[in-house]
Parts: sequence; C-alpha cells; structure tokens
Amino acid sequence: MERVIFDSDLYIDWIEAGLRAELILAQQFVRYMSTVVLLELQAGALKAKAAEAVRDLYRTFERTGRLLSPSPRAFWEAGSVLRALQQRHGFDLRRRFRLVNDCLIALSSRQVGATVLTRNERDFRLIQQVAPFSLVVVP
Repeated sequence: MERVIFDSDLYIDWIEAGLRAELILAQQFVRYMSTVVLLELQAGALKAKAAEAVRDLYRTFERTGRLLSPSPRAFWEAGSVLRALQQRHGFDLRRRFRLVNDCLIALSSRQVGATVLTRNERDFRLIQQVAPFSLVVVP
C-alpha cells in the first residue's frame, strides 16, 4: 500500500465542503498526518464543526501512530532549500511563509517514503527543483 500525506488544501476541501472524500478515505493508501498540516488545519478551524473534524483527525492519527513531525535533518534541509529558492527566485519568505510549511511537509514525507498529494502545484514543484520527493498534484 502506498504511503501518502495529504496537504492541508485537500483536507480543507473535505472538511468544509465534503469534497474529495473518495480520495481522503481511499483504502489503497496508508495515510500519515504531517504535524505541519495539522498546525495549518487547527489554526484555520474557526467554526465549531471544522474544529471538531480537525480534533477527530488528530486523535485518529495519534492513535494509529501516524503523526509525522519533521526531523531535525528535515528542518536543516528546509533551510537550505528555502535559501536556494530565495536566491533563484528572489522570494521574500516573510511574504511567502506558507512556502516554509510546504517545504517541511515535502521533506518530512521522505522520512517515511510517502507521496505528498496536493492541489498546490506551484509551490511543491518549486521545492522539487531543489529537493526531490514524491508528489502527486490533484486537479
């Protein structure tokens, strides 16, 4: 079974509009929850129903032992990747803070050999230019 990490955009589609349930709940995946994705979901869960859904996700992944936090090496590599992207593309990370999170998600996915699934093709493809990882862009 393929190991996957869903980016927060796919969980938001599911939590807020019931979209992508066939993907989120697909049986062919071994799902991991990035703690960076969890942080983004928790921060954005402004309505009670969304907060409850995020809490349920957290409890499920905690119970199954599939919460994935970036390792110290992932943080170290993320700094190098972000520096390279700033140099190549002139990014101001103070204005592109989500890129920091996406970089940590991408690099930590390699810790367990997982594929990142996301709608955010632009940022994750930029990261792939510097640090290879498995990625599937969901239309």
